[in-house]
Amino acid sequence: MSTKIAWPVPEPELPEGVHDALAAAARAASAAYAAARRRFTRDELAEEIADGADGTPTMRVDQLVEDAIAGAAAQSRVNLLSEEAGFVDNGSAVTLVVDPMDGSANAAAGVPLCCFGGVVAVDGRPTEALTTWLDTGRAWHAVAGRPVRYRTSGRTTVKGAAVSMLRPKPASADAWWRVEQTAGRVRILSSTVLEAALVAEGSTDAFCDPGSDTHRIVDLAAAMVTVPAAGGAVLDARGRPLEIDPDLRRRWSGVVAASLPLAEELAALVTG
Repeated sequence: MSTKIAWPVPEPELPEGVHDALAAAARAASAAYAAARRRFTRDELAEEIADGADGTPTMRVDQLVEDAIAGAAAQSRVNLLSEEAGFVDNGSAVTLVVDPMDGSANAAAGVPLCCFGGVVAVDGRPTEALTTWLDTGRAWHAVAGRPVRYRTSGRTTVKGAAVSMLRPKPASADAWWRVEQTAGRVRILSSTVLEAALVAEGSTDAFCDPGSDTHRIVDLAAAMVTVPAAGGAVLDARGRPLEIDPDLRRRWSGVVAASLPLAEELAALVTG
């Protein structure tokens, strides 16, 4: 029999200076997730109730959290580009690019590895990012062009590196194995937004999609600001430019690494 998740969800520990609309969205995500865990069982949270703007199924937990974020964006009078709803035009030059619940399968099951990831984009240019770890309240904040208080590990080679990856899929199994055989340690946490933040603070050396073209821009947007600010690099394994685009059917194989040489070596391993 499916049960509810007992542990509470804390409010995010936001640093000073976060854009008001971004802070409101992060708080709305945490509050909605907390309410959903109190109300629904694990099976109910995981139930697929719709299809998102990217064409993939939407879990109930995704929908509840995104609805709360959409309400916060409307109240803040900014546009929203989000995984399930797609682009919502509120008549602003500012757009919040968000992954409302990255790691939703984890979230529904009670595995405490899920995040809100959001970016402020002004006329399509990412200027500020916020990642909040929903089960802990921990937050990473970065403004483009400004130093941050954390740094990547600085590692430059895959050999011996700690690398997180998406789970292997049939089309990417060979590339996954090439990275696994070269790296020193491999993890699968199933939350790109969290794994990228861990690269930014030096807890792990790199994260990548080994060529399955799973990532949408909402998965990578926060990393695109946060990781370079900490000394790292974010790129697509096949060299395609990472762009804020309302078309969520576009896909990438993101590589997030402690340094540009490490990112480039990982991309070479992925592409063979």
